[in-house]
Amino acid sequence: MQARAQSRIVKFGIFAADLAAGELYKGGLRQKVTGQPFEVLRLLLEHPQQIVTREELRQRIWPQDTFVDYDLALRKAITRLRDVLGDSAESPRFIETIPRKGYRFIAQLNVYGESATAAEVPSAKQAWWRGLPRAIAVLIGVVVILGMILALSPSLRHQLLGRATAPHIRSLAVLPLENLSTDPTQEYFSDGMTDALITDLAQMGELKVISRTSTMQYKQTKKSLPQIARELNVDGIVEGTVQRSGDRVRITAQLIHGPSDKHLWANSYERDMRDIFALEHDVAEDIARQIQVRLTSESLALRTQPQPVRPAALEAYLQGRYHLDRFGKGSGDEEKTKAAEYFQQAIDADPKFALAYKGLADSHYSAWPTSQDAAIVISATRRALELDPNFADARVILADVKFFHDWDFRGGEEEVRRALALSPSNATVHSELCAFLYFTGRSDEALRECRISQELDPGDHQLDVDTLYWAGKDDQAIALARMLLQTNPDDGFLHHALYRYYARKGMYKEASQEAERSLDLFGDPDGAARVRQALATSGGRAGLRQFAHELEHWIITKRAYVPGNTAATYAILGDKNRAFHWLEDAYKHHDLRWLTTDIPLESLKSEPMFDSLHSDPRFKDLLRRIGLAQ
Repeated sequence: MQARAQSRIVKFGIFAADLAAGELYKGGLRQKVTGQPFEVLRLLLEHPQQIVTREELRQRIWPQDTFVDYDLALRKAITRLRDVLGDSAESPRFIETIPRKGYRFIAQLNVYGESATAAEVPSAKQAWWRGLPRAIAVLIGVVVILGMILALSPSLRHQLLGRATAPHIRSLAVLPLENLSTDPTQEYFSDGMTDALITDLAQMGELKVISRTSTMQYKQTKKSLPQIARELNVDGIVEGTVQRSGDRVRITAQLIHGPSDKHLWANSYERDMRDIFALEHDVAEDIARQIQVRLTSESLALRTQPQPVRPAALEAYLQGRYHLDRFGKGSGDEEKTKAAEYFQQAIDADPKFALAYKGLADSHYSAWPTSQDAAIVISATRRALELDPNFADARVILADVKFFHDWDFRGGEEEVRRALALSPSNATVHSELCAFLYFTGRSDEALRECRISQELDPGDHQLDVDTLYWAGKDDQAIALARMLLQTNPDDGFLHHALYRYYARKGMYKEASQEAERSLDLFGDPDGAARVRQALATSGGRAGLRQFAHELEHWIITKRAYVPGNTAATYAILGDKNRAFHWLEDAYKHHDLRWLTTDIPLESLKSEPMFDSLHSDPRFKDLLRRIGLAQ
């Protein structure tokens, strides 16, 4: 950017900046703006109506060799300028924020050259006395009127003279922490720290904290903070950075009132890698203090200081989380295999690292699980809870073990409710409780938990459509799924959901089309072609029957274990014998099926696709053996 020749005095509104002296005046009175805030203003005034990028500001004001949290320092400088100028990010009169790029000075300027004297500039140093008589008269009038109002209205007096308070924060979103390392491969580290901070904040009883799966979509986004706050329906937003140097880590965090983009608080933390979880624990508690979250005595008793972790174990664990998060995003089971290897490395490096055991359990959920997978999940979960009895996410897996593996439905619900007490803002826990309640016939309670989960994880659109489906609102579920597919047409799970919704309504042609599309997206183009051919030659029911054959082929060839989906398709077609054949197969292998994403056998009584089987004696006998009979 080519800078113009520096002017001595620049006037805008009632303000005048003396660029040579580094001074700012308001109505002739000098303002307390010096150092970095004035340098930022100087650069903006030198390039009016132009975007001054964050990088240009950094190069000018914070040299490369300066060890500083640049983002935090810049935000503080801009916040200070706006406070002095009476400006705001939401409705700027002077400084406009260009999201994720920089800033622009938008007011009209009157520029006076190097030879100008202060007397030539009406709002500069010597201008204050000219308007003094009028100002005194106006001030006296205001004081008299205000005095009369306050004398007449005690309540108004309290409102006007009462201490101003910061915006109240009831809900919070933590945006992905920015990696300040020069190594882009360190993204997994900053992502892991984001996850840890969200997990810790979710334990704050009164605070609504948005799930990581919903906030990660804003990584490197160009959207403004007010827009993000509106989309996530939150009051507060936490932004920050992670900088790693050898075995030292620095994390900065700042709290912003989302709707107004008003900066509320910021701090920087630096510790050894061994104490990284204690560091983020401190960040979470400082944020809670700033927004005055009231912790119950139970919550306080559960919040223990995290134990140190060996750097090698932490490194392996974060690599494992990175690969596990990639599963299902264009990557296959090999990502889970890599994740499992890293989690085992973390356990080997630090056998008392509870998070690594939970990660190992997560990585052994599979499309075609083995007895060994089930054993690893159960043993790793129990070990994680031995090391940390207050580990909410591990409690969720234990709830799965009891509910789906042991068919101890009461014990499973008790575990998930215990997890909820440990982490009240954990969307996964609320979703799990929703499923348990729905499968055991308490649909009203279930839908209430689903709504809470949706508020905490607004990006989980699959839950949105499933909730409508479970509530019997098929048309609304279909409409929402079709709308979501407009922006993500290759979401195989949404296409499969639409297949179920259409099939339940008897719309076999549409159901076959969605089934064919889901097969294609799940990596079976040949099976998709056969369904498409059956539909074209013999109609919708033939297409669905071919889809059932393809699912059977998946099971036989061990592409995936999906007896629940297979049975549901045959039930819709009215082929009860084939439906019960696969339900019995699911019953036989129930100790492994809880590790898959198939329609669970435990949903037999509540899944609408099985409605046609309810009058069959085999259905009631199966419910009795499962433990769901009333």
